[in-house]
Amino acid sequence: MKRVYLASPFFNETEVGYLEKVEKILGEKKLQVFSPLRNPIDEQVQVGSRQWSIETFMNDIKHIKWSEIVVGIYHGSYSDSGTAWELGYAYATDKPVILVHVGDNSNLMVHEGAHANITLEELEEYNFDQLVSSFYSGDML
Repeated sequence: MKRVYLASPFFNETEVGYLEKVEKILGEKKLQVFSPLRNPIDEQVQVGSRQWSIETFMNDIKHIKWSEIVVGIYHGSYSDSGTAWELGYAYATDKPVILVHVGDNSNLMVHEGAHANITLEELEEYNFDQLVSSFYSGDML
């Protein structure tokens, strides 16, 4: 079972909706998925505190390292700086990034750093054993 880190913003209903769709697809593919939304740190740590910030950061780093593949949900340029950072870190540590585009445009640093650039519909058919590479063909900023 391949280990996947799921990088995605989850700050509004639209973002959570896409996250849930991707989680469902990855689950149907029998992948072992770490989703930061589903794995918050200790509830006794106050959200927004320095301790929460450090523990959240370290937990996410630990799980990117644990993963074999990083799947990112990308809403287009300027969608979420935390997700962009996770994708950049994954690239720097030689993890293949499978970027699921749900926005209308892209930043070259995000899409050029991806091993595969696919749509949500293409994710349903994507073979995580073959990891076929693909390029982004939409508007780029």
